[in-house]
Amino acid sequence: MKKISPDTKSQLVEIAKNAQKWAYTPYSHYPVGAAVLTESGKIYDGVNVENAAYPVTMCAERVAIFKAVSAGERMLSAIAVVTKNGGAPCGSCRQVMVEFNPEMVVLVADEEGHIIEEKPVKELLPGYFSPEYLKK
Repeated sequence: MKKISPDTKSQLVEIAKNAQKWAYTPYSHYPVGAAVLTESGKIYDGVNVENAAYPVTMCAERVAIFKAVSAGERMLSAIAVVTKNGGAPCGSCRQVMVEFNPEMVVLVADEEGHIIEEKPVKELLPGYFSPEYLKK
């Protein structure tokens, strides 16, 4: 797991917290903001976007990651996730995270910005499916 400075952690949480206000959550009323840090030092934010057809809802974590990937970034160092009560990323988001870096630091924070959990994503998704399986 890459060491992330306290200042960088605070910056990520603050960006995720600021993004959270743009979440579109008319059904769950559970806004989530995320901010992903790339190896190049850039930060991309994201919010959850709900839909009346629930399966097409998109999580904030994946929005932030897909924005980074769409900008040409492939190596992701850390992600901050801010929710009302410190809810952790879902399994789908964890799988997307490990695709880009199993050592990615995941910071889970509440709306006040208090970091509740800090772990590499591989610890949040033991036994994850990796691209290595497709090479065999």
